[in-house]
Amino acid sequence: MQETPDDPFLHYAIALEYLKLSDYDQALLIFEQLTKSNPTYVGTYYHLGKLYEQLQLPNDALNIYQKGIDIAQQLSDRHSLQELRGAQEMLLDELDD
Repeated sequence: MQETPDDPFLHYAIALEYLKLSDYDQALLIFEQLTKSNPTYVGTYYHLGKLYEQLQLPNDALNIYQKGIDIAQQLSDRHSLQELRGAQEMLLDELDD
């Protein structure tokens, strides 16, 4: 990491490892930093949204999904767009129940 400290994938991968270890605070910190330092790294938005859901922060999750959707549309990233829309719709359905 010292050789490429600004590589978003490395930070993303580290955050995922923190998730596996159930260290949600560290994962949250890294994911949130990534959305600021590398806002076009679209994969971050899905996992950050899911983490917000796990932390019982549905409004934060919906907001981050929408930001990711907007960016995926700008980048013409259909796969991420579908994934984020699906996550957003599932959460909205859960909140409606």
